Parts: sequence; structure tokens; C-alpha cells
Amino acid sequence: MVVIRLARGGSKKRPFFSIVATDKRNRRDSNFIERLGYFNPKASEKEQAMRLSQDRLTYWSGVGAQISPTVKRLIKDHPAA
Repeated sequence: MVVIRLARGGSKKRPFFSIVATDKRNRRDSNFIERLGYFNPKASEKEQAMRLSQDRLTYWSGVGAQISPTVKRLIKDHPAA
């Protein structure tokens, strides 16, 4: 099953998350099918905290990909992303 979830990047104490479509059996940060966007929890006011490709998210949801609860919450909290 394909799932849309976060993959952690960045360095120690400076997290940066990619929003990816991947197989559910893969590890969190391993290979993925497609990168849909990013989330930067440490973004300053002038930086963009989240960017998401809405058309690709709609596509993957349409073909049966499940969205993780965390990504659902981020989409709800950042509607203009």
C-alpha cells in the first residue's frame, strides 16, 4: 500500500521533513516514490514553513494512497501551503 508521510532530514536539533509518497513497508527515511513537498518546523517568519504540491496529493489520494495522521494535521493547519 502507498502511504503519504513525513521523511526526516536536516541535522541534529534542526529537523526538516519531506512529505513523500512511499510504500508502507519501507523505512521512514529510505527510498520513496515521489516527493510531494516539505515541512520546516524551525522556519523563521520570512521563510516558508510548508510547501505541498496539491495536484500530486490529489493524484495519489485518487489512486488509493493513505495519508498519515500527521500529514493530515499539517494540511489542516497550513491550508495555503
